[in-house]
Amino acid sequence: MVGIVAYGAYVPRLRLQRQAVYDANKWFAPNLRGQAKGERSMANWDEDSVTMAVEAARDCLGEVDAKSLRNLHFASTTLPFKDRQNAGVIASALTVEQGLMASDVAGSQKAGTSALIASLRAAEGGPSMVVASDKRLTRVASATEMQYGDGAAAFLCGTDKVIAKLVATHSVSMDFVDHFRGDESDFDYGWEERWIRDEGYVKIVPPAVKAALAAANLKGADIAHFIMASLMPAVPKQMAKMSGIAETAVRDMLSDRLGDTGTAHPLVMLAHTLETAKAGERIMVLGFGQGLDVIILEATGELAKLPKRMGVSGWLARRKAETNYLKFLAFNEMLPIDKGMRAEFDKKTALSILWRKRDMIYGLVGGKCRVCGTVQFPKSQVCVNPNCHAVDSQDDYRMSGLEASVMSFTADSLTYSPDPPAWYGMITFPEGGRFMADFTDCDKEQVKVGAKMRMTFRIRDNDQMRGGFKRYFWKATPV
Repeated sequence: MVGIVAYGAYVPRLRLQRQAVYDANKWFAPNLRGQAKGERSMANWDEDSVTMAVEAARDCLGEVDAKSLRNLHFASTTLPFKDRQNAGVIASALTVEQGLMASDVAGSQKAGTSALIASLRAAEGGPSMVVASDKRLTRVASATEMQYGDGAAAFLCGTDKVIAKLVATHSVSMDFVDHFRGDESDFDYGWEERWIRDEGYVKIVPPAVKAALAAANLKGADIAHFIMASLMPAVPKQMAKMSGIAETAVRDMLSDRLGDTGTAHPLVMLAHTLETAKAGERIMVLGFGQGLDVIILEATGELAKLPKRMGVSGWLARRKAETNYLKFLAFNEMLPIDKGMRAEFDKKTALSILWRKRDMIYGLVGGKCRVCGTVQFPKSQVCVNPNCHAVDSQDDYRMSGLEASVMSFTADSLTYSPDPPAWYGMITFPEGGRFMADFTDCDKEQVKVGAKMRMTFRIRDNDQMRGGFKRYFWKATPV
């Protein structure tokens, strides 16, 4: 039996208040008043689609060894690199390389569901993972600035202990352009809503849903959860009605708390659904964009046995309201701030060192001495224990999943930081090992000696002199 074995998600901590967006732009766009309700997720300056994907994948894997993966599909329309395998960065952060087929899936809003279908089909050959993540830029004072959100979802697919078995899939591909983003543009260009609804959704969705139901030998009334993402709130209910699916089956799009996370959103909604779905309930997932993907799943009894994870609800609960609209613009490089002389230094990455030390840098892999059991970071040829000093005695020891504590800290207002002050300090692990780490997603009252911290994969800096090579590393954030 092929299906989903585990799920995970990630939502950034910051929540931009839509009222703050409206207050800043009402002089120019008073028409936004009707959308100035609730909040949308907002990535920190050191987050992008790759870092969010890593967090979602970690939430999904839990105690599962990432080295068991055989396939990794990464879906996004906001890939940090045009010519570098972004899925490979995620794989390195998860410390899995050998025997892994990694691929980037992009070019459409249904890339997430297409990647899920590919992952489900590949699962018969071994554990397969799909991760979808987006961080989309929007024009200032646009409706999409209110509607979009940042986030990610991940699913582990396999044949053992399946929590949602695959029932049927159906896909159609057609070049219906509801919106697009050209190669030289940072922003989406959308077409007229009524035309998208009447010529796109109405004519594409119901026939494809009907075909999927026929393939599964089901009726619309058999669907307990109908998942469809759309910027038009009434469309999912309309499509469900036209397909014979009960209105009560239509899932909440989380628009008021999260926003639309683009390629990731159907999968984010699926992860949210699996938090409460019951065994035997059938779930239909739609991915719309230059065609349509339809996936029908059925929850099994294994779902109730799945170990607890953060999931969508957990990350949504971990929030901080953000009312500073200028900070949102600055974090997205939409506001040309004078960064000062302290920001003027060369950020060139030595690619040779990055390759040789990739386990340490991307995987946060230290060493554990086989002789005395001492853990240290970074790994070295000689054990740091003064009573040991054994040579070549260390095995790889991954530290990214360990809880750390603050040994000392500094809030530096002199050094440049996109979100001053720059918080950093010495962190130590109970098993042993310590190093100086940057802190992120933290407030003054959270940082103190002894505070518990977790490690999170983030952007360290961006080499804009050489085409925007992003340097990733691990930072500490309050538990």
